[in-house]
Amino acid sequence: MRVTIQRVSEASVIINKVVAGEIRRGLLVLIGIENEDTFEDINWLTSKISNLRIFPDENASMNKSVMDVCGDIIVVSQFTLFAKTKKGNRPSFTQSGEPHFAKKMYKEFIIDLEKKTGKKIATGKFGAEMKISLVNEGPVTINIDTKNKE
Repeated sequence: MRVTIQRVSEASVIINKVVAGEIRRGLLVLIGIENEDTFEDINWLTSKISNLRIFPDENASMNKSVMDVCGDIIVVSQFTLFAKTKKGNRPSFTQSGEPHFAKKMYKEFIIDLEKKTGKKIATGKFGAEMKISLVNEGPVTINIDTKNKE
């Protein structure tokens, strides 16, 4: 499982000219899933995201989590996080999870994140063509891969 997390002052997902999800201050989480991912990956990653201290404290140091600042989270599936570009100029996505499996894991990820944060998680729609708008605060962008635990 691989995520790109962006600290945002606002973010939204539009599908067919309709707002599917939107948040104010918080985190935009783009998530890629591969077939080897497990529920342990979900548990580890949702704990990491909900407690990741990337919001400024009163001294402008990144010491607060999204929960500490009562922020929101929006999660968007993004299989392209597993793009392989070694050969040629067209990315390969063979490492991305099979759609049926990935959709199930995506839903479980959202459920677990809601449990850990105690908040409703805004989302896009799995497999849909989406337009993502965001205002990145900082900018702060963090990449996490559950296979590397980095």
